[in-house]
Amino acid sequence: MIKDIIHKRRSVYPAMYSDAPIAKETIEELLLAAHQAPTHRKTQPWRFKVFHSEQQRAALGDFLGKKYRDTIGNYSEFKEAKIRNKPTQAACVIAICVQEDPEKRVPYWEELAATAMAVQNMWLLCTELSLGCYWSSPALMQYLDEFVSMESGERCIGFFYLGHLKDELPASWERKPLADHVSWF
Repeated sequence: MIKDIIHKRRSVYPAMYSDAPIAKETIEELLLAAHQAPTHRKTQPWRFKVFHSEQQRAALGDFLGKKYRDTIGNYSEFKEAKIRNKPTQAACVIAICVQEDPEKRVPYWEELAATAMAVQNMWLLCTELSLGCYWSSPALMQYLDEFVSMESGERCIGFFYLGHLKDELPASWERKPLADHVSWF
């Protein structure tokens, strides 16, 4: 049931993934789930850049590592290596992008919300398929247009890392009581 999947959903980081590949058909299934997200005025603002092959993921890591070295003032060799290696720890990395409506029929925040719902659809399906995943939004994402082609008005808002779990899904963290977040009138 969907309720069980929602409660089971977790952020699972690339260091927790096995080396097993994810079939292209599975990634396409995830993207199709994303494509079913609600969107105001049917703008469908989500754009996904898929880095599936080991070579593509390594190239993404090299680009991000070099960008880190060239743009960050407080440089750390350890951090550069971590940034460079993260994409190759995953079986697939999907850049999450938003295409602003050129006619500006809806506010940008609604385009962001629709894209976030698309990512949540992928996340829930990953949970159902026992795949690990998580959404990372590093500062370096702002440079993605230097690495892949992007349309005018399109921007990257993060990377969605995917992989098969090495071990069991991690336990849930304890959330604050729901009453702390809800007001009834």
